[in-house]
Amino acid sequence: MSSSSPAPFQLGLHSFVDFDPDGAGSAEQRIRDLLEEVVLADQVGLDVFGIGEHHRPDYLASSPATLLAAAASLTRTIRLSSAVTVLGTDDPVRVFQQFATLDLISGGRAEIMAGRGSFAESFPLFLGQQPFDYDALFAEKLDLLLRLREQTRVTWQGRSRPHLSGQGVYPRPVQTPLPVWLGVGGTPESAVRAGRLGLPMALAIIGGLPEQFAGFAQLYRESARLAGHSAQVRLSINSHGFVAPSTQEAADTYFPAHAAVMNRIGRERGWPSTTRAQFEAGRSLRGALFVGDPQEVAEKILYQHAIFGHERFLLQTVGTLPHAQVMRSIELLGTEVAPLVRSEVARRGSI
Repeated sequence: MSSSSPAPFQLGLHSFVDFDPDGAGSAEQRIRDLLEEVVLADQVGLDVFGIGEHHRPDYLASSPATLLAAAASLTRTIRLSSAVTVLGTDDPVRVFQQFATLDLISGGRAEIMAGRGSFAESFPLFLGQQPFDYDALFAEKLDLLLRLREQTRVTWQGRSRPHLSGQGVYPRPVQTPLPVWLGVGGTPESAVRAGRLGLPMALAIIGGLPEQFAGFAQLYRESARLAGHSAQVRLSINSHGFVAPSTQEAADTYFPAHAAVMNRIGRERGWPSTTRAQFEAGRSLRGALFVGDPQEVAEKILYQHAIFGHERFLLQTVGTLPHAQVMRSIELLGTEVAPLVRSEVARRGSI
């Protein structure tokens, strides 16, 4: 038996606030729906709700901190995170101030998930058309963000913003330190960076076989061990999915919305169209999609837990689905999936 009980496994949601600009619904109503989704997630006992940053007509989340602040005033216990903050095109001082303020509003529930981003639309919007070393830019800004959470007055020099020479940065958050997760896609160097810095890592898996990503978790943990940060290791798996009362309802409801998003992005990136057969393969136990009834989704989370040993799982329902169906999925995730997963993970941890 283990000498101490591990922290409970966390389950939650994240969203880019998908929106159809040519559809019947208004942006105002979509934001209202989003806030209702966060409130329900809180009420059914989910642990985290993340909002990602995008600057496109098909997403309404250009200002995650603003949306999370609105959600903070309506919720009680759920943690509120970006997913991700595109740090390369933002000012770390402003990011810290926004999320420190969110932490104060929420009573210590704010988190930052920093990443390079899955789209590049923010770079020409905020930085112009000059060439960038994306990784160097991100690394420099991450360094400043981490210093800001450790010190009220920072002396810092870099190329991406004016130097700091001991100015105070306010307000200070409730949490010390303010949690910063590192969002990682398909770059092994990013997993190494997370481990070396002792930051929790959020690994996005939206395609392929989960075991193909096991090396990222190994790199992360080994890098943390070599840097003396083993005690700080925390891993989240973030994936696409949708929960419904039956597996057939889940598949039939979610496929059109999911395929529409993946095909739209695919046309931009030269990917082939998503077929129903590919979608069904992704729904299988070894696929990347968490689409099914509560038992299926719970089994799949636990299957991946055996591979990764992660502490957190976040589900993203992509595309524009009817609000009532999204709400039902959230309810099922919180009331049926989460208890099954938490119970089994706790049992495994006690052995």
